[in-house]
Amino acid sequence: MAISAHPHPHNPSGRVLRPAIQESALVRRLLIGVSVVFLVTFLFLPLAAIFAEAIKGGSKAWIIGLADPAAWSAIKLTLAVALIAVPLNLVFGLAASWAIGKFDFIGRNLLLTLIDLPFAVSPVISGLVYVLLYGAHGWFGPWLQSENIQIIFAVPGIVLATIFVTFPFVAREVIPLMQEQGTEEEEAAITLGAHGWQTFWRVTLPNVKWALLYGVILCNARAMGEFGAVSVVSGHIRGKTNTMPLHIEILYNEYNFAAAFAVASVLALLALVTLAAKAAVERYSLSAPATAPAEPILIVSNLTEEPAR
Repeated sequence: MAISAHPHPHNPSGRVLRPAIQESALVRRLLIGVSVVFLVTFLFLPLAAIFAEAIKGGSKAWIIGLADPAAWSAIKLTLAVALIAVPLNLVFGLAASWAIGKFDFIGRNLLLTLIDLPFAVSPVISGLVYVLLYGAHGWFGPWLQSENIQIIFAVPGIVLATIFVTFPFVAREVIPLMQEQGTEEEEAAITLGAHGWQTFWRVTLPNVKWALLYGVILCNARAMGEFGAVSVVSGHIRGKTNTMPLHIEILYNEYNFAAAFAVASVLALLALVTLAAKAAVERYSLSAPATAPAEPILIVSNLTEEPAR
């Protein structure tokens, strides 16, 4: 082993250490091979099987499977739930990220821990919690029945369960970036005379837009594909409270494989579109020029200047 003449402070022995990325060709090929085998086995083959089974009976059988009113209702409900849950999670994630990343307050660490709660709790348990709260025999069930309000076994319960299992995604993408950026730019903008909303819209938000969009894409993917929590609160009412994953399960259990794989192919296509959007965001975020620290300050400075008279 070669010894360097001047030991590095992080390497007191003076030994020449080989960087971890300089592995032999055999190790690199082995790692790449394992990755490819894993992707083919657990990703590409299942996707290919879904589309192969969907078109196995021909285009007519595929169209018939999707033309069923129950299937069309499941597709519309899935998109509607995502359309409601994702914007709400966007607002919550952005607010929580701004609070945690830019401010110090009592309960900050508790809030950060609670955001991770859906990752630690089974989706089935989270759905059961809503049944215990809003079900007929739950805490608020008698009052809801007296007011003729139905949450469980209805669309509101599906939306609530979906929001619960998806709300960490936006916050967890934005919080680390806001913490890393610190508060220097915001403090400089406020020093120049910008108020809070100007600072947020012209300084804070542009710096996290790619992470925010990335979190929204992940949140949308989970919202459309959620099964466990939605299964508990939906009641599996065909044509009314079945989302696409639930409708696929019912069709498959009824041995209606052609219709099941037809709906599954639509859900897989939505997942691929989400994946393409995720890849595009990653590419543009990497290729976008980094914003210099002074630029947001100049923007705010221009906003706070008095108009010419």
